Amino acid sequence: MEKWLQRIINAAGCQGNSLQPGSIYHAFGNKEGLFSEALERYAQKSLAHIRDVMDRAPSIGEGLCSILEEKIEDSDKEPYNSCFLIKTRLELAAEGGELHQLASSKLDEIEALLRSYLEREFDKKQSQQRAVSLMLHIFGLRIYGYQSGSAERMRQGLQEGLPWLPWEQSALKLLSGKIENAR
Repeated sequence: MEKWLQRIINAAGCQGNSLQPGSIYHAFGNKEGLFSEALERYAQKSLAHIRDVMDRAPSIGEGLCSILEEKIEDSDKEPYNSCFLIKTRLELAAEGGELHQLASSKLDEIEALLRSYLEREFDKKQSQQRAVSLMLHIFGLRIYGYQSGSAERMRQGLQEGLPWLPWEQSALKLLSGKIENAR
């Protein structure tokens, strides 16, 4: 958390002017308040992005494949940053507390959103099971993504672990979209 907060302070330009890090903390109450606000904004942005992708997709399955493919593509970016919510949940698991609870509740909201989309095509029980499976795979992607050059292995693992998704159909559309963008 300290490393992240220091990056925020540097980005805000506190180092080269009269604005002090304490001023930023004070605006949010304290360091935890700043961190809490950042988690909240990250979560809202993530939820909005999922809704956008899913609402534009030709099918629920293709939308889910697109989201998962984005996570794989994120792993090839330098520097790789994984998921703020997952990292927070993992880093604060031992101590618990409000920030850990907030990150966990936001991840629960993402799971509930995925489940709501799945319920458009599957019954309630199957949708719940598949949403849990998706979250497990997303957690895995976000951690496995730290391994350099792992994109193809992650794709293969997702196809093996989530065989009910339309991988071939999504791969063809993804490929044709990349060809169109290259023109």
